[in-house]
Amino acid sequence: MRRISLTAGVLYLITFVSIPSLALYKPVKDNVGTFILGAGSDTGVLWGALSEVIVGLAGVSTAVVLYPVTRRVSQTAALGFVTARVVETSLIIAGVISMLTILTLRNDVAGTAGANPASLVTIGHSLLAAYTWTFLLSQSLMPVFCDLLLGYVLYRSALVPRILPIIAFIGAPLLLVSDIAIFFGAYTNLSPIAGLAALPVAAFELTLGIWLIVKGFTPGKTASDIAADLRVRGI
Repeated sequence: MRRISLTAGVLYLITFVSIPSLALYKPVKDNVGTFILGAGSDTGVLWGALSEVIVGLAGVSTAVVLYPVTRRVSQTAALGFVTARVVETSLIIAGVISMLTILTLRNDVAGTAGANPASLVTIGHSLLAAYTWTFLLSQSLMPVFCDLLLGYVLYRSALVPRILPIIAFIGAPLLLVSDIAIFFGAYTNLSPIAGLAALPVAAFELTLGIWLIVKGFTPGKTASDIAADLRVRGI
């Protein structure tokens, strides 16, 4: 159990390495047409793409590592958590492909003879739009389901202080409402309101990661103990 909690905690902290990608992708997001036609550097975009791939792999790994514990509490929630993480990672990689395709247009197409700058800019905007939507569905929407499912397991099992899953229960619906507002065009995913709505979910995952590294699960509690507790309580 200690090995599981430590590994999961480290993986949760790794999922925060893509935060700088907001700045690394700035040249593309500010003016994708200018970027494709030669302005700015590729390096930041490459590092941003790499960080997102790392986040996706770390995210799905959290669910896999925790599965032996979470399934003792709820097989359905455990499988749902793994599934949500797989969907999240798949969408993250799809978004990364959009960004890398923009780099390909810039480096391998824009400078060739007969290339139509206007067409390249149009394609670039389409790819950027695809990235924006996949980001909303992956790194904003999927954490809603991940945190509700994991929060449910943690609250039932009392493996960590219950204030942590309570934060998830507050933050996940708040983020869901914000995602719906973004979906219908009320504001963008880069607006201050969107950032504030994401804070409780981020606080839950960051605090959980730190707690699992420093404290681990409830002292002395094993996976068998969890199953026995649930049987005694009739859950």
